[in-house]
Amino acid sequence: MKIKAKIQTTDNPIVLILRGRLAWTLLELIKADDRGITPLHNPAPRLSHYVMTLRRKGVAIDTDMQAHGGAFPGEHGVYRLKSAVTIEQVEGHA
Repeated sequence: MKIKAKIQTTDNPIVLILRGRLAWTLLELIKADDRGITPLHNPAPRLSHYVMTLRRKGVAIDTDMQAHGGAFPGEHGVYRLKSAVTIEQVEGHA
């Protein structure tokens, strides 16, 4: 998969060409809207790495920590897209 996305910033928009898991992660963030995404509901190896990489490219993404129980209680991150994003082109499966 390959996408072309325009990210609105306070200065000039950023145009990104993203492939593979980075493209998938951005599309999942857009689909999730205010619900956000988590590794539990959006399973992907290294989801936090994809989020960090998108941030380094200029995409604003917030992280909220939420507690969870179960056999291994602790916390997990919920990632929410804060940038205004326009998808200009999608190639491959979305």
